[in-house]
Amino acid sequence: MTKLSVNINKFATIRNSRGGDNPSVLKAAIDAQQFGADGVTVHPRPDERHIRYADVRAIRPIITTEFNIEGNCREQKFVDLVLEVKPHQVTLVPDAEGQITSDHGWDTIANKEYLVKMIGIFKAAGIRTSIFVDPVAEMVKGAAATGTDRIELYTESYARQYAQDPAAAVAPYVAAAKLAHELGLGINAGHDLDLHNLQYFAKQVPYLDEVSIGHALICDALYLGYENAIQLYKRQLKEGKDINQ
Repeated sequence: MTKLSVNINKFATIRNSRGGDNPSVLKAAIDAQQFGADGVTVHPRPDERHIRYADVRAIRPIITTEFNIEGNCREQKFVDLVLEVKPHQVTLVPDAEGQITSDHGWDTIANKEYLVKMIGIFKAAGIRTSIFVDPVAEMVKGAAATGTDRIELYTESYARQYAQDPAAAVAPYVAAAKLAHELGLGINAGHDLDLHNLQYFAKQVPYLDEVSIGHALICDALYLGYENAIQLYKRQLKEGKDINQ
């Protein structure tokens, strides 16, 4: 069964717009787990415009499932935080400073030496590593050469093309997942997955360990309720895999 990790950044965005602690990011993490999520994801950025570094420190002790921290390892502050907090997984994302949201994967060939170094640092601390990659064979092969435990397939292009041609949209991800599995990599996925496209993705893409979903799930929660939204996303994953079996 593919796991669902809920990205709670948007709770922090709303909180920060007014100050104070409403909604509580800590409660959002606790409730995500109680409502059935298999993990909690956060993505702190240098300007702390949503999740703050203090939030990450506060959340870690209450995690009973799995904690995933995403971020740009070129920021020493981020590296120090991960090594201090020791999440179950760190996902390395090649964001530029001030970037609104992630929009591409690593060039694992051009950045091989750097990624080998950083992945080695995190793995030495007992932290599972995952790196953000596009569904391109050369990038998947390059990822395997870095020593990472997993890749996270960047799914924006799938989501953008899904309505026009689902089969064409998912084909590169199926190929990338098969190759990654052959190379001994675990497979995560995330970005713009939602209740409309998630089941098909889960049905088609083999060996999928985990999806990380935040923006779409929190938007749905505004209308459907937080617990209900989490369960609906879990159902999409389950039905996608049930159909595939």
